[in-house]
Amino acid sequence: MSLRIVFMGTPEFSVPTLRSLVDAGHTVAAVYTQPPRPGGRRGLDLQKSPVHQAAELLGIPVFTPVNFKEQAERDHFIALQADVAVVVAYGLLLPEAILNGTRYGCYNGHASLLPRWRGAAPIQRAIMAGDEKTGMMVMKMDKGLDTGPVALTSEVEIGPNMTGGELHDRLMHAGAKAMAAAMVKLEMGDLPLTPQATDGVLYAAKLDKGETRIDFSKNAPDVHNHIRGLAPFPGAWFEVEIGGKPERVKVLGSELAEGSGPAGELISNDLVVACASGAVRLTKLQKAGGKPLAAADFLRGTPLAAGTRLA
Repeated sequence: MSLRIVFMGTPEFSVPTLRSLVDAGHTVAAVYTQPPRPGGRRGLDLQKSPVHQAAELLGIPVFTPVNFKEQAERDHFIALQADVAVVVAYGLLLPEAILNGTRYGCYNGHASLLPRWRGAAPIQRAIMAGDEKTGMMVMKMDKGLDTGPVALTSEVEIGPNMTGGELHDRLMHAGAKAMAAAMVKLEMGDLPLTPQATDGVLYAAKLDKGETRIDFSKNAPDVHNHIRGLAPFPGAWFEVEIGGKPERVKVLGSELAEGSGPAGELISNDLVVACASGAVRLTKLQKAGGKPLAAADFLRGTPLAAGTRLA
């Protein structure tokens, strides 16, 4: 036996789950993903999403509606006669006609331990808040924002120096395994649903460019968590004078360090910067238009000595 599935997802994060469902022998009747967007070197070419590209390689029909406001789009979805829809980082709000448009409803793979970090940026927000663990949750979707009952949980530890990118990849693969396991249970009629707790709710707001600048007037753990949560994208940054003019530098890696001094001042020649309390060592940096470099390699091309101010 196998389920007839409609898969809905867009970024690279969603691709392993799609592949896991195909590998498990389910029939993926269709894939829904975001429409192609301008991209390429000059931003002039329309680029298909990673899920779109993966679906084409797998020979699965792909649909890219802008939304589901048109009745024709809703009718088309329902006409697929799917047992279940699997949703992973699709990027569109689903109306009730879609949520109820399959035999078993829609199941979402969400990258947090709900009800903590509902919303758009749960991976980055968990690290920025200093959480020591997170996970992937399979939940049955309802009309609320990540409010549906939970079917299955896969916890993932967050290491002290783990970046947003590293956690993304861990959760991406954990999510694929969790969803495959959930679909086995659903097919067997043995997938229990547990309502989310009403306390401990936090919302993971979409990342804003205005919050990416590093504030060294905060305590070292907060600065460190901010840096690693935003690495590698969009990237936390500071400005420093290089060659007589201010230049923006992204920080893609850091670690807590010993030392103290005026907040924002380098207190060593190996990129240890003082914070309001404590210090952080910058371990991976990238100048505008340049490549990401380990600290030692960065310093060979851009010497920044103790006493330099970072802002």
